[in-house]
Amino acid sequence: TEFSTVSPLTIPTEDGLMKPTKVRRPLALERVRRRLERWRRTRPHPRAPIPNSIWTDAVALARQRGLYQTARALPIHYAGLKQHLEAAEGTTSARMGSGFVELRPMNPTADDQCVIEVEGLRTTVRIRMPGVGLPDLARLSRAIAGIDA
Repeated sequence: TEFSTVSPLTIPTEDGLMKPTKVRRPLALERVRRRLERWRRTRPHPRAPIPNSIWTDAVALARQRGLYQTARALPIHYAGLKQHLEAAEGTTSARMGSGFVELRPMNPTADDQCVIEVEGLRTTVRIRMPGVGLPDLARLSRAIAGIDA
């Protein structure tokens, strides 16, 4: 991978003084950052939307480097980058539904029971659901994971 040296950074030395150094970033990131800067200088008006080609490249970088690191390095709005990444992956919150799952047993028996345990640092929460069987638990699990049934 090619690298380019950019962004001055200071680090503490043994005598407590700050020594200027350079941070090395991948050239692909620098290319996208320069394109974004050039667009910002030449955009038709201050509230013009960022072109899709820049968003596409920023999303590709976010997949490699992570959202926060990419948003900070470019710099670009974190929430906007997250929204474009989710749209590219098809995992928008609108697709996940209301978040409510009704569990109604079809033919409950005395043996059908589900217990969900959630362990925290200081406590454990147990939810007992008599009359709830495996099919309902599977539906609940898919809903929590955001997987369409």
